Amino acid sequence: MNDRIPDAADAPESAGVPPHRTPVSTMGQLFEVWSESKGRAIEVAPRTWQITAGVVNCAVIETDEGLVLVDTGMRHDGPELLRLIRTVTRAPLHTVVYTHAHIDHAFGHGPLLAEAARRGDPRPRIVAHRATMDRFRRYIRTAAFNTTLNARQSGGSRTWWPSQDSDVIWPDTLYDDALTLRIGGEELRLHHARAETDDATWVWMPGRRLVCVGDLWNGVCPNAGNPQKVQRYAEEWADAFEWIAALDAQVLIPGHSMPIVGAQVVRERLGHAAELLRHIVEHTLAGLNAGLRPDAILDTLRVPAHLEHLPYLRPLHDRPEFIAANVIRLYGGWWNGYAADLLPAPRERLAAALAELAGGADVLAERARAVLADDPQLACHLAELAALAEPGSRCAQQAAADAFGVRLDAEPSFMGRGIYRTAADAARVALAALDAADGGVR
Repeated sequence: MNDRIPDAADAPESAGVPPHRTPVSTMGQLFEVWSESKGRAIEVAPRTWQITAGVVNCAVIETDEGLVLVDTGMRHDGPELLRLIRTVTRAPLHTVVYTHAHIDHAFGHGPLLAEAARRGDPRPRIVAHRATMDRFRRYIRTAAFNTTLNARQSGGSRTWWPSQDSDVIWPDTLYDDALTLRIGGEELRLHHARAETDDATWVWMPGRRLVCVGDLWNGVCPNAGNPQKVQRYAEEWADAFEWIAALDAQVLIPGHSMPIVGAQVVRERLGHAAELLRHIVEHTLAGLNAGLRPDAILDTLRVPAHLEHLPYLRPLHDRPEFIAANVIRLYGGWWNGYAADLLPAPRERLAAALAELAGGADVLAERARAVLADDPQLACHLAELAALAEPGSRCAQQAAADAFGVRLDAEPSFMGRGIYRTAADAARVALAALDAADGGVR
């Protein structure tokens, strides 16, 4: 399907969310909006398409020397990516650019390379920032961990993860700060940014006023926190936003969601996102300099009112508190400020001691249930301690399932929902096991 984006004044995508929709308030609704681009080759400029075979957008740019492909999707998206590309162009693949090494961005071009070999075309060049090499190597070393982590984050099945060198299509051209490619008489300027990852690349084509930014832009609160992933870089991400905003790009192809069309819209979106990140960084540094503990810094964080309700900064993937926590980690390490937690007792021992003082795990669990409606944060602490103190307590497991279920229902962010869902599901599994042990009689 080849869809032509209209001019900026008419493009529904230029408003961030199609105007016929009610503004989304959950990640599920956001995925529905994102899915509008799936299975489509959207022509955003002459001989320039945003193609989405799976969950990731790939930029396909036809030049007089061949195609430039910016990002490639997941490994299992490869056949569909090839099919969609061939619905709009038969030009050979010349160059592949990884915007970063995430598995949903850098593993889907195997069928394209195989096609090039069958056609007798030269092997396409693969370009990436130098740090992608270390990221790929780290992924291989932590394959089992990342498979489990991502299943918990998404709430789905275990995701394939590279576990050996042959699983990776390694780049053959690396750069450090910037690189200019000249292909078919046109310039592509690659720039490095530390943002969601330390290996991020964004691509600027001044002749087409086109910028391809990968996961620098996803149409929601920037993913600069993420409790389960490695360090992110909020302040440098803001730098990148401001640099890109100053380019006067007419079209922005993001890593996910619909393209943004119109120079004014691009500038506005990126400017607001940069402002949000800088506010979070400054709040966090002020708290650190004032001697506040991390939990107090997070608890006092407020998003400015003029940014809070912007549809393209909604905390549906990440959230500001997680970003602040990542800033704390960058500037102040991992210690949470409480001396007892520096070398803590295993949480099960603490839970058992507190349950004994309270009069038993069931007492903690009942207290969790009593405060759940008014203070779900506290309820989760109490229920979790009760279940750790006495895993065989049906009362404790039910309290944990209820408390984390309430948090799940109220949590807007994809990252937070995955963790709360896992906790609630674990308690429900424990309850089922207790029922089975009792012969199904409660």
